[in-house]
Order: sequence, then structure tokens, then C-alpha cells
Amino acid sequence: MRPTDDFLSKSAHATANKEQRNAVYVHGQRYQEALGIARKQYKNEELAKDRAAYLKWKVTENLDKYLIDFEATLMRRGGRVVWAHDAETARKEILQLISKNGAQRVFKSKSMLSEEIELNSFLRGSSIEVIETDIGEYIVDVAAEAPFHMVNPAMHKTEKEIAGLLNAKIGTSMEADAEGITSDVREIMRSYFSKAAIDVCITGANFLIADSGMVAITENEGNIRMITALANTHIVIAGIDKIIPTLNDIDTFFPLLATYGTGQKITSYNSVIGPKTPDDYDAPAEFIVVLIDNGRTNLLAQPDQRQALSCIKCGACANVCPVYQVIGGHAYGVNNSGPIGAVTQPHEQGLDEFKHLSYASSLCGNCTQICPMKIDLHNHLLRNRRDSVQQGHAKSAEKLMWFSWKKMMLSRKNMNKGASIKNFMLKSFFKTAWGEDREFPKVAEKSFNQIWKESH
Repeated sequence: MRPTDDFLSKSAHATANKEQRNAVYVHGQRYQEALGIARKQYKNEELAKDRAAYLKWKVTENLDKYLIDFEATLMRRGGRVVWAHDAETARKEILQLISKNGAQRVFKSKSMLSEEIELNSFLRGSSIEVIETDIGEYIVDVAAEAPFHMVNPAMHKTEKEIAGLLNAKIGTSMEADAEGITSDVREIMRSYFSKAAIDVCITGANFLIADSGMVAITENEGNIRMITALANTHIVIAGIDKIIPTLNDIDTFFPLLATYGTGQKITSYNSVIGPKTPDDYDAPAEFIVVLIDNGRTNLLAQPDQRQALSCIKCGACANVCPVYQVIGGHAYGVNNSGPIGAVTQPHEQGLDEFKHLSYASSLCGNCTQICPMKIDLHNHLLRNRRDSVQQGHAKSAEKLMWFSWKKMMLSRKNMNKGASIKNFMLKSFFKTAWGEDREFPKVAEKSFNQIWKESH
């Protein structure tokens, strides 16, 4: 099934799923309340956002330099960098690193990039056991689903659904509430950590720090900090867009990510880690960063839309998007759902196949307004639409439709033609796209222009 058809099918199904829509709505309301409180920590929030946006802009415009600086600094500290042009290369490199250690089991932290390159299914297909240590990721992994949201992967599931899933997996009570579920999963995680040696752990990275060759990771559960301390080999997978200039910049980015990601002043655990030093008591003996492109340089080549590489993956744009609130995360069919994914994925995965995502927007501007990195999201969606037309991806029927619409709108005589003609045109071109669950609009018998002339 083509991505466009898959999107339409999933969207229609999600729209009719009242439980899912309610779960997304409730999450959105709670998020707004928490965000309002967390934002009060700033005396000048706009200044903090301007500073962060400038720093990421500087990196994006000089990405080659900062990537080389990061690699050189990390290597001087005793670490190693592996470059991967695409998902397939990344998967093979990671498997080779695991196999070299003779590991049959890896402990993995929450990482949307691992979802992007389909790492779990690949490793399991190569007889490697993968254990997710993030509770949300663990839940969707048990459900054999992709994450629903980049920050809250199991946001769409009720407590009852989660309890049912985990009852079959780890024996969680069917009556367990959120606290009980969390406690049960934590107990399972801790039992893994205490009973089994951790040969290899895989984590993502919130930021890669160019001047120090360090990796910054933020979390609320503490499991990342635990597995990175216990593992013999630590593999970090990160997109080439994760770079920030200096260690001092962390105090700008960590609070913004916490505020806009979860509505916290700061997340519970914030770590800046790198290769083991002689003074370290617990740290991996081997520290490897796999830097992954996978289409990001295609986005970098866009003079305007490259700004989207500044994204810090807080998920705020999805939380306020009216389209996302109706269709949810799975309908998009891509790793990064919501407005930011609608901007980036068409360039990273192919404008011809994924241009439809840029039309999945009301262009209300909520995403642009809330973005802590000041990414011009809704206008980038318009630019994607422009690019898809200029590159010849518009279908002949679509061109004919817009040609007819333009002819109609540029002529008052045509605009005043009878309602029967207009209704016929609407039904001929828009009936299928309008969907079966909505009442199809009916054009009034007279236009406003005609009524005005008659009354004056």
C-alpha cells in the first residue's frame, strides 16, 4: 500500500476511535496545565528560546565543522565514531559491534532514532534479544506497536489496556493503576540488571556536545543512567542533527526540553557522559557513537526547511496540533509524527511518496507558536507543498482541479453561476476526499455578491 493510501486508511480508522481521541485530548489538557506552570521558571522565556534557536541555527549552517569537531574530541577522549549514511548501514554497523562483543542480549533506552531505522526487529531477526528499559517503550514493544508520540509512546492506551497487555507478559494485576504498573515494570527491569551482566547497552542522545565530545541524555526513570554504568560497551545512536556547540549550552537546552516536552522545570535525571576515564569507578570500557544521516542531508540542502533540523524532539507541536489530536500518531506512518514530521519526513524519505503529510494540517499556526526552537513549522508545510508542485509530483487530476478552481475564482461571472453547477463540481472532485463520516457541504442558492446586489 502506498504511503498516501495507508495514511488515509489509518486516519479514517483513528477518527472513528473515540477512546483514542479522548486519550489524546486528555493528555493535551494535562500537558497545557503542566506547561503553563513550568514556563513560570523563566524571567525572559523569549530570550531563552532566541538563544537556543540561534545556537542550533549556527550548528545547522556549519554542520560539517561541528561534526568533525565532535568526532575529533571524542576520539581524543578514547571514544570512537561510526558514520552511517542510511538505515541499512547503521543496522549492519550496530550488529557488527554487538557480535564483536559476543553479546546475545542488549539493553536499550528509549530512542526514536532506533524506531526510525527499525533496529529492534532487525536485531531480533539476527537472534539478539532486545530489552526496552523505558516503561512507555516497553509497553508499546509488548503490544508490537510503534510509539504513538515521540515523548509519550504509550499515550494512546488506557490503564486497563496496559494492565491487560502486561498481565500476559509479566503477570501485572488486571486491576493495577498507573503506579502499580510502573512499580511492576520497574521490578522486572531491576531484576534484569541484578541477574544478568550487561555486555552491550544502546542509547539515543538528546544532544551531542561538539567541544567536549560528550553525550547529553535526559530522562525521568533512571534506567539509562543504570545501564550505561553497568554495561561493558555503550553504543550511542544519534542523528547528525543532534549537535550543540559547547558544554555551557546545556543549561539552555535541558530546561527548554523539559518545559516543552513534559511540563517540568527539569527532568529527574540529566547526564553528560563520555568515554571512561581513569577516575571513573563505573562506566563502559568501550564508548561508540553511531552518527546517522538517513536523509538528513537532503533536508539540510533545503534553504528554508533546513531550520527543522533544529528540532529538539520535545513533541510540543504534536500536543497542540488539531490534526494530530484527531488522527493520532500512528496514522502518519512515519517515525516523527505531527507537524515536525510532516515537515521533515517528505525530504528525508522522498517528497513524491510523503508529500501528503504536508497537507495534513489546518495551518492554524499552533505548532509554530509553541515551538521552543522557533521553527516556522506551518510555513515550512506550505513550502513543502510548493516544492512538490515545482518538482512535478502533482497528479494530472489535481492540476486540472486547481486550474478549474483558479478559473472560477478569478471570474465574478463564474462565481455567480448557479448552485447546481457548484454542487456538481464539489461532488465530482471532493466527495471521496471529504469522507463518509462527515456531512457533505451544500452550496447556497445565491452567492453573497448576488444577495448584496439585490438588497442594495
